[in-house]
Amino acid sequence: MNHIEGTITTVHEKAGCVAAALAPDNLRSMSTKADGNRVITTITGTQFRSVIASVDDYMMNLAIAEDACSVRKNTEKTITR
Repeated sequence: MNHIEGTITTVHEKAGCVAAALAPDNLRSMSTKADGNRVITTITGTQFRSVIASVDDYMMNLAIAEDACSVRKNTEKTITR
């Protein structure tokens, strides 16, 4: 049986926020953590198509998480003025 594993590392101003927003959508074959300004996600699987589908879903969720954390940041700035 094949074992496929890959790591996606992205840089974010609010990496902790992005990682926390992503974590609830992780499958059992995924792990996400923040490390400084980086979000590190590891995806594993045994079927190439499933791993590709997981990466595709993750990338969509990543874009949404980044947007959500940016909105939160902009709202915080507005409130503190």
